[in-house]
Amino acid sequence: MTSLRVRIGVLGLTLLAGLAAPTTTAAAGPAPAGPAATTEEQRLDRAVPQEILKRSGFDTVAPEFARALGRAHSFEQARRIVAREGSALWRRAVDRAQGRGPAAGDLSRDDDRPLYWARLGMTRQLRAYQPGFALGEDRRAALLDELERTSRGQTDVRYPRGKSGKSGKDVKRILVTGFDPFTLDRDIRISNPSGATALALDGTVIETAAGPARVETAVFPVRWQDFADQVVERALRPYLPAVDLFTTVSQGRVGRFDVERTNGAWRGGFPDNDNASVTGTVPVADPASQPQWTTTTLPYAAVVAADTGRFPVYDNTTVTEIPAGGTAPVVRPDGPTAGSTARAGGGGDYLSNEIAYRATLLRDRLGLHDTLPGGHVHTPVLQFGAGNTDPASGAVTDPEFVRNRLDIIGQMRAILTVAADAALKR
Repeated sequence: MTSLRVRIGVLGLTLLAGLAAPTTTAAAGPAPAGPAATTEEQRLDRAVPQEILKRSGFDTVAPEFARALGRAHSFEQARRIVAREGSALWRRAVDRAQGRGPAAGDLSRDDDRPLYWARLGMTRQLRAYQPGFALGEDRRAALLDELERTSRGQTDVRYPRGKSGKSGKDVKRILVTGFDPFTLDRDIRISNPSGATALALDGTVIETAAGPARVETAVFPVRWQDFADQVVERALRPYLPAVDLFTTVSQGRVGRFDVERTNGAWRGGFPDNDNASVTGTVPVADPASQPQWTTTTLPYAAVVAADTGRFPVYDNTTVTEIPAGGTAPVVRPDGPTAGSTARAGGGGDYLSNEIAYRATLLRDRLGLHDTLPGGHVHTPVLQFGAGNTDPASGAVTDPEFVRNRLDIIGQMRAILTVAADAALKR
């Protein structure tokens, strides 16, 4: 994993709401007849995803969604059902992670994987949906987009207005993003601590030197095409001008946190969750004005110096560039040189680097570089316990695995508090 992180970087950061589970129900089950399921969705039928769904109580989600869709008599009805059920899945996952509602199943509440696999069950049902009304592929794509956005918390960002009733001070606003699990063909059991952090922190309040701060979160897919379709910009643009601090979060190296100093405009091509591979310049709007590099405005020095938990935290300044006038990539330990072309940011050349690049480029294009602290944090790799490292024979969870995830979540909360203390002082 470490060698992979050095070459490409890796990803992370980032509810029971009217969905009553029936007393008996099938699991997500085989894909219904219709358009072919995606590579990502096809993994659902394997034993591990089915076990995760059953042991979390989320095995009811896709069948209930299919039944709800079956009651739609028009596209508009279907759209409302999709939005409602997608939002309900996000709220159910957040509530589970934060200890609200019944603890269905025996998986620990901090687990991000039930949300991931339940969403795929829903998208597979929707992809194969054959209603009694006309549903062209454009409209099906619109329904899938609605489901993706609502079930990832991207439409659920809610900050309070006015003053805090408790302290009478303005409530600061922090935005955090996480990622789905990935590298599932290597180990389908994998969890992503950035996604788990997003579920654990969504809607919570942390106390900072600048007063209370409300944290809102969302998660993103590990798919090149979604990023090319501007999913990051669409989700973050409405909120960045209104927040006081943001960080994208993803899973990085073993045993350490990294605050990534510099992000590069390059895709290295490592396969995504649909096994698609893309290499080239990060595609953005107005490419003529696109910079090769963007930088963090998080207070990295304060974060690195603070005691936030058991994992060390580093200010990562390394990049890979093609120097001005050169042809071969060069690793630079202290950041890019003038006029160079990006080949990897501090966070590599995968989608973790890309979300950091896109979010900070959006910050800059909105004219917020000098006023909005924001950047990217890589968490440690979430590791299974000793004796449970073989994907072929290992269990889907173990006590050390849960402890590691809880420690990462707790330390990420502490990092946010330190960053807010340093950046938002009155």
